[in-house]
Amino acid sequence: MLRADLDTVRITLHILAATVWVGGQITLAGLVPALRSIGPDTPRIVARRFNVIAWSGFAVLFVTGIWSVFEADMADRPTEYHITLGVKLLVVGLSAAGAAVHAFGRSKAALAAGGAGGLLAGLAAVFIGVMLRG
Repeated sequence: MLRADLDTVRITLHILAATVWVGGQITLAGLVPALRSIGPDTPRIVARRFNVIAWSGFAVLFVTGIWSVFEADMADRPTEYHITLGVKLLVVGLSAAGAAVHAFGRSKAALAAGGAGGLLAGLAAVFIGVMLRG
C-alpha cells in the first residue's frame, strides 16, 4: 500500500473544501425549488446556514491553496504555469466576489448575477486547478 504523507493531507483537504464550496452551490441551487414549496422564507433561511458551511470551505481552500503554492518549486515551473496560476487566483477571487454579492445583494438581479457568476468562476477554478496538478 502507498504511504499517505502531508501532501496527501493538503490535497485531500483542498479537494474536500472545493466540493463544499462549488458542489454545495450546485446542490443548493438544485434544492431551491423544493425549498420554495415549503415556504417563501425557507430558501433564505437555508442559504444563510449554508453560507456558514460554504465560507468555511472557502477558508480551507484559501489556506490549502497558499500552502500548495509554498510547496511548489516555483523556480522550476515554466512561465505558462505561472500564468495559469495567476488566472486561477483571479477566478478564485471572482468566485468569492460573486458569492459575496449573492449573499449580501438585495435585488433579484444581484442575487442572480452574484450566484451565477460565483458558481461559474468556482467551476473555472476547479478546472484550472486540475490543469495545475502535478
